[in-house]
Amino acid sequence: MKKYIERKAYLDQLAVWREEEIIKVVTGVRRCGKSTLFELYIERLKADGVADEQIIFVNLEDEDFSELLDYKKLHEYVKVRMLKDKWTYVFIDEIQNCKEYERAVSSLYLKKNLDIYITGSNAHMLSGELATKLTARYIEIDMLTFSFAEYSEAVTISDKRERFYQYMNMGAFPFSTRFADNSLAHSQYLEGIFNTALVKDVMAREGLNDITLVKSIASFLASNIGSPVSAKKIADTLTSNGRPTGSATVDHYLSALTDAYLFYKVNRYDIKGKIHLKSEGKYYCCDTGLRNMILGTTNRDIGHQIENIVYLELLRRGYTINIGKSGRGTEVDFVASRDKKTEYYQVSASVLDENTLKRELEPLGQIKDNYPKFLITLDDFMSDHDGIQQVNLIDWLSGI
Repeated sequence: MKKYIERKAYLDQLAVWREEEIIKVVTGVRRCGKSTLFELYIERLKADGVADEQIIFVNLEDEDFSELLDYKKLHEYVKVRMLKDKWTYVFIDEIQNCKEYERAVSSLYLKKNLDIYITGSNAHMLSGELATKLTARYIEIDMLTFSFAEYSEAVTISDKRERFYQYMNMGAFPFSTRFADNSLAHSQYLEGIFNTALVKDVMAREGLNDITLVKSIASFLASNIGSPVSAKKIADTLTSNGRPTGSATVDHYLSALTDAYLFYKVNRYDIKGKIHLKSEGKYYCCDTGLRNMILGTTNRDIGHQIENIVYLELLRRGYTINIGKSGRGTEVDFVASRDKKTEYYQVSASVLDENTLKRELEPLGQIKDNYPKFLITLDDFMSDHDGIQQVNLIDWLSGI
């Protein structure tokens, strides 16, 4: 395995905003590669002629920087190291660990020739004081675990189908690829990520205290990937299982899980009426390997797993995503929008059965506009169904 896999798409996004008067905020679930991204970007800066003294790097999870958890000391640490006649690039990792960090960041933003990059593992940081103080002065880059293309660089499995099934079952947290041949170590590593995220980014950050409840809700979401979910449905299920819980409480915990980037919520959209619907949304896990660890299983409900993978890939490619209501009770898995253009995606493990093919094509066929429509499957062939392009999932993920 290579020491580092170049996360080119994310590096390029950072490079676009280099030396612009805007704060670069990299967010994402723990261990998805945010710290390494900074290391790779710093290497790129140095290759471009930036000197060591122009770079300030602070990791607020490192005990060596524990004093900087005080925002005043963090501010002073950066201030005294700034250069007056050159650009200074400051990188602060896991910024949310510093109490009132937004006060330090908003003050540093006012300094000349200071290029600021920060990371965080909780979306709450972008909905509180930072957003209030820095409206329109920051951009967010939502980072995910390895894409299949990146995963293919990291492992040595030559057969692409075998490689894909390992990607699907074991997931793609960057460091976990080192344990691809050791399922026990791999599971322990993912469990560590999950528990740390729950304790630090869900429980402590949101002031919650019922770890058993949050694990039950996470398990419910993991087992219902691709199915309509509501706080009431979860509360009713927990109550019927002997754990009385109200919808408001569940809703709070759902927000905490999505704020920690463990799960993503996708809302419904009426394609014909062109309006967003308030009905039940769907949830997708940040990584299928993590989902399998939560459930204690692999090779289960492949259709839902590949739907999860397609959703994450569309996110990586910069799409805004909704679930599509196409009429007469039918549904399109994903309505994906980017650059004022729309694409429709239906996902199925296989459509070799004629009835399955008919069922999957029907929602797309009811859409009367001329935007591209795709049916993504694991079947080893491509086809055209009256303008609906059937493509192989592994080829699509590989950019073929």
